[in-house]
Amino acid sequence: MGFLATDVGGTFTDLVHFDPASGRVTIAKTLTTPDDPSSGVMNAIANGQQTAGYESGEIRRFVHGGTTVINAITERKGGRTALVTTAGFRDVIEIGRGNRPDLYNLHASSPEPFVPRYLRFEVTERMDTSGQVVVPLDTASLEAIALECEREEVEAVAVVFLNSYVNPEHEIACEQVLARRLPGVAVTSSHRISRQWREYERSNTAVLNAFVMPVVDRYFARLQAALEQEGFRGPFFAMQSNGGMAGFASVRAHPLSLVESGPAGGVSGAAAVGALLGEPDLLYLDVGGTTAKCSVIRRGKPVLVSEYRLDRTRTHAGYPLQVPVVDIVEIGAGGGSIAWFDERNALRVGPRSAGSAPGPACYGLGGLQPTVTDAKLVTGVLDAASFAGGSMRLDMTAAERALQPVADRLGTDVAGAAAAVIRIAEASMLNALKLVTIQRGHDPRDLVLVASGGGGPMHAAVLARELGMRRVVIPRAPGVFSAWGMLVSAPRRDLRRTEMQAADAKAIARGRELFREMQAEAADYFATRADDLECHCAMEMRYRGQEHTVSVPCDLETWDVVAMLEAFHRAHEEAYTFRLNDARVEVVSFHLQAELETERPTRSTFAGEVDPAPGQRSRLVDFGDAGRHVAARYWRDALEPGFRTEGPAVIEEVSSTTVVLSGQVVEVDDHGLLSVWEAA
Repeated sequence: MGFLATDVGGTFTDLVHFDPASGRVTIAKTLTTPDDPSSGVMNAIANGQQTAGYESGEIRRFVHGGTTVINAITERKGGRTALVTTAGFRDVIEIGRGNRPDLYNLHASSPEPFVPRYLRFEVTERMDTSGQVVVPLDTASLEAIALECEREEVEAVAVVFLNSYVNPEHEIACEQVLARRLPGVAVTSSHRISRQWREYERSNTAVLNAFVMPVVDRYFARLQAALEQEGFRGPFFAMQSNGGMAGFASVRAHPLSLVESGPAGGVSGAAAVGALLGEPDLLYLDVGGTTAKCSVIRRGKPVLVSEYRLDRTRTHAGYPLQVPVVDIVEIGAGGGSIAWFDERNALRVGPRSAGSAPGPACYGLGGLQPTVTDAKLVTGVLDAASFAGGSMRLDMTAAERALQPVADRLGTDVAGAAAAVIRIAEASMLNALKLVTIQRGHDPRDLVLVASGGGGPMHAAVLARELGMRRVVIPRAPGVFSAWGMLVSAPRRDLRRTEMQAADAKAIARGRELFREMQAEAADYFATRADDLECHCAMEMRYRGQEHTVSVPCDLETWDVVAMLEAFHRAHEEAYTFRLNDARVEVVSFHLQAELETERPTRSTFAGEVDPAPGQRSRLVDFGDAGRHVAARYWRDALEPGFRTEGPAVIEEVSSTTVVLSGQVVEVDDHGLLSVWEAA
């Protein structure tokens, strides 16, 4: 018996196994196989079976997360997609929005649509904003559209009709005709993905869901077949971007819900760590091999965004997606990030990565370019002999050779070049942490930093000191923390309805009706009773005349108008630092988050690993701006609860290394978590 989770990252594929009988957790790690990620998953499972000794048929739940969807979108390797839309609106996905991502940057470019114009088809039909039929659907024209799709070898079709978020009648009829005429072609109707307004955003969401559906369908079919061949009986779940799980069948129909699948697992895990510690307000940092990701958890719950922008930069508006996604800021700064010089001869780190093949130079797998991992080895933070529990010996000579050109360009030695690479990488991480806190209205000094990933614990102490944070927490096995977070997640369903109205007693009454309807819909989705679900309600509200909204958690059973308005003013002030008590307020949409309670790991005992260098008590470490010091060296699995010491120190384990600076204290608590804070 047991639970199993796998997380496919850009460099490594992680596995976590939990035995509920003993509470024992075992982990495994293998290199990701980019050409077929399911092969890496099966390799990790094989490694895990050797370590934990479980049988495939004993696994009661399998959870999977990874980068399949986001890779398919960013690399444009989805299916050949067509769009069927209301007459006169075929160019909505190309026109987009007129506002620039950076107001003063005149070099901004519009995103290229994923459907070329000759594959965008118009249909005569019209719904008004209240959902009343103005022009009936011309179903006869759909036959010609289906014929053209066959001729063009279309693999997926997105159906987006005007105002279908209010009344999807025409989309349903169109979907039925196309499904009958185009067997084997994936059809996505926008109302099944988003019941929110804004035609461009909803169109883009439906198009991208259709675009990735053939790829995701084949991938999960292949993965499930491989699992069943090895004796797994299921159930099989995937980690969604909203921080909850869903069955394979559901995500194959709604693949866009997986756009931030892996990182969302880590955010859920951080919330679980916060619950253990009694800390509801957290800042989560995950530094992996390719990227660094950060997110905020408030009142014990991950912060969700109703509109996520993929591939957004200062010069590129990105692609808006109306799917619930944990609010994550992600940058290309991880252990495998490559150091390079731009056209102005400035040193840069990332977003290009050495990945898993060939990997950092010190891996000895053919990599020649300098990376953050090479720099950490040269500075002494990493140890060549004990890296990954001694299972993978690092090559110091190769790391120094890779960093030598950087040193030559900077006019310093290799040690100085390594320190510069780390400093630039940490500056990028610091900026990302500010983006997700200060620019969202959160003061990092009020939050606890939870750091994970293979690289997070190496950088956390420096970043927390820069931000003035009061505490850093390093969970057990941080290098596979996202996979562990998937095990502590629950099946979740997010539902939204757009209905704009004044914030008054009628809005409260209508909200009660809508939430009851959405609870019933969620109960049908989970095949259970509404009373069996844990539901959280929120309203998207704004001052009249504003463009965008703030999310306000609500209790419509006890609220009156005064309480509703005060909750909105408070939420607006938290986000934007001001309130307008006399301004008129509008409700734009209603949001229900439903979770199905299920068995999850609670108190866990991680399988200990033998110290690969038991005689090594200290080593010289370059702490960058804090100088070079002889740091005490500890093996984490040998530390008992109650252990406490002051920095400088390095605490090693199989999946990561934690750095403690001079002037900081580190302690092991009763849960086996490491806590780091500034000494008094």
